[in-house]
Amino acid sequence: MLSPQTPIGSPFHYRSTAMEVAKDIDLTGKTIVVTGGYSGIGTETVRALASCGGHVIVGARRPDRAQEVLDEMDGTITILPLDLADPVSIDNFAHKVAALTDSLDILINNAAIMANPLTRDARGYESQFATNHLGHFQLTARLWPLLAAAGETRGARVVVLSSVGHRLNGLDLADPNFVTREYGKWPAYGQAKSANALFALQLDKIGAPHGVRAFAVHPGGIVTELQRHLTMEEQVAMGWFDEQGNVNEVFKTVEQGASTSVWCAVSPLLDGMGGVYCENCNLGAPATEETPRGSGVSPHIRDETLAAALWVKSEEMTGVSFAA
Repeated sequence: MLSPQTPIGSPFHYRSTAMEVAKDIDLTGKTIVVTGGYSGIGTETVRALASCGGHVIVGARRPDRAQEVLDEMDGTITILPLDLADPVSIDNFAHKVAALTDSLDILINNAAIMANPLTRDARGYESQFATNHLGHFQLTARLWPLLAAAGETRGARVVVLSSVGHRLNGLDLADPNFVTREYGKWPAYGQAKSANALFALQLDKIGAPHGVRAFAVHPGGIVTELQRHLTMEEQVAMGWFDEQGNVNEVFKTVEQGASTSVWCAVSPLLDGMGGVYCENCNLGAPATEETPRGSGVSPHIRDETLAAALWVKSEEMTGVSFAA
């Protein structure tokens, strides 16, 4: 049974950092996978989890750059090549993870692209949907036996990075690749982030009987490389920066932006829960007409029928299904 989408009593908040959330958590003997764990909030996610004694495996599209970034961190960290837009790379990564461990306690689907010009992968799939959702769908399916192995004995968690961008719009399962409709970088982003949240919803329903729980996360507004496709003029117009180039004070630091991912991965408050969308180290509240655009949960990402339909569509598009 899915958990209610209702905030709970959490000791953490909007400005909590990943290291504050990770304090006193012991992950000794546990294995964690973080995609894109060498840039933006991914770096601080890895730092916090590695500090807890776990073995963190980082999937990196640029392994050399990842090595430069992560070399200075304490803890056990392994870097493996991973390109989420390439199905062969995803399978190779999963095989290498399986060679390192027979179970996986935490999977954090963190890597993403945002608001880029229309590009397509080798299959012709629109890049934001393909990278942010389909790539992680395939990866989670390939790692499913390892997740289930941990889930059956001690519990496992999958954390899927969504975004408040899901409130921009839902998704069009009849044309997810913008073949018959005009491409817009923001509608494509809203679709991909909606898909991320819906994936967590359906994954939790399927995973719960096996001890695998899933959570969707909105990390908050943070200045990272995710904005690389946006001009400063666009970001000023959206209120992210002022005319002098100063970042909006409501934005989080990267350490704060990583906190909800880490909270969903390790918090004992979430034991027995799953299928929920989280923000600010808590469960998000359903959005109303008065809810600011920077927070809240739109009804379409809680639609179980839509989540099931997306699952079927994702299996069709990737040719991958989850092992029984």
